[in-house]
Amino acid sequence: MTDDYVTPLQDFANDHGYLSWLGVTVEEAEEGRVRLSVPFDEELLNPSDDPTVHGGIAATLVDTASGFVLRTTFEDARNAALTTTDLNVSYLRPVTDDLEADATVVRAGGTMGVADVTIYTTKPSGERTEAATGRATYRLFRDADE
Repeated sequence: MTDDYVTPLQDFANDHGYLSWLGVTVEEAEEGRVRLSVPFDEELLNPSDDPTVHGGIAATLVDTASGFVLRTTFEDARNAALTTTDLNVSYLRPVTDDLEADATVVRAGGTMGVADVTIYTTKPSGERTEAATGRATYRLFRDADE
């Protein structure tokens, strides 16, 4: 774990209203790789009797983890300028527990970046399992980093 990335990324999450409300925690971060977590909360459940976390939370984690991992390719991760241009999420199973996102950089060029993310949760049996996968493309504004 490299604190050089964990601290600025966690500060960014803490200062962001939605990410702060979700309880996003930067568990690990190094150049090209980030692990985030979101604790289970009943406020995140679908509006039904089925106690599953709304799919938008997993999509948010794919988007956020992608942005955070691409921030590690900038000189100043906390103040990097970038924006989502494409987001794809494939849901594999319902989430009924905490969520964890592992993100890796596929490519981070001068103006475009791509990241892959796997979302994990814990089955009732206690086994850690994949809940969703995703990929995001970002426009990177590197000239703002200078």
